[in-house]
Amino acid sequence: MDASGGQGLYPLHHCKTLHLVRHAQGFHNVAGEKDHESYLSYDYLDASLTPRGWEQVDNLQKHVRASGLNKKIELVITSPLTRTIQTAVGVFGAGDCADGINVRPLMVADAGNSSRPAISSFGCPPFLAVELCREHLGVHPCDKRRSKREYETQFPAIDFSLIENEEDILWKEDVRETDEEVAERGMKFLKWLWNRKEKEIAIVSHSGFLFHTLSAFGNDCHQVVKDEICTHFANCELRSMVFVDKGMASSDSATTNFPGKIPNGLDLPSDVADEKLA
Repeated sequence: MDASGGQGLYPLHHCKTLHLVRHAQGFHNVAGEKDHESYLSYDYLDASLTPRGWEQVDNLQKHVRASGLNKKIELVITSPLTRTIQTAVGVFGAGDCADGINVRPLMVADAGNSSRPAISSFGCPPFLAVELCREHLGVHPCDKRRSKREYETQFPAIDFSLIENEEDILWKEDVRETDEEVAERGMKFLKWLWNRKEKEIAIVSHSGFLFHTLSAFGNDCHQVVKDEICTHFANCELRSMVFVDKGMASSDSATTNFPGKIPNGLDLPSDVADEKLA
């Protein structure tokens, strides 16, 4: 059988499963839909989620739990902006903090003026904030982050150690990243991601970042698959994808493979044995 027409086969240890999520609806989304010039307003600096955005988060959390996805994820990566962090902890966190469980919360009560209770980190995978998966940098204040200290105070159980600077030095008021620069940053992010040990990872990011990063993929696939990979994400949409090391450059050892032939003994398949007898 010729499998070259549509199927692909790769060793499992050369693959990762990525669960990609765009943040839920933010106040800047609502304003920008009415008037695109609103994206230039400092009223939406590091915009947080709207009440509808939190409803979207609650719905996605129910899906993640019903599907069992919450038990598979080894790491949650989030862009270090309020709307992505709120989405990440709301979807993949443990829900409201319970009495008698003494762990740092993923989010304190009313973080980002959310009017939401604190969210527990109990039994959750690690959460890591990463600058590489931020939205287009520059010009739009909604894409400018706050100080690292503010986030650490509002989201105590999230690891912000990879955020190198206290203040946002990446965002420029008068220069916005090009689409090509976002895509290049996305490739750098994926290369960094590939070198991590975790195999099943949730990533909460932004529409522009996801679109321009993923647009580099799918050119060797059917158009239906290409479209599924590369179309823009809706607010709080989740897509699960397999990330494959086609170059087989990974040095990870297979954790589920088994060498066979234990104990030692004759182990020739019948067709090979027949050839030797011929």
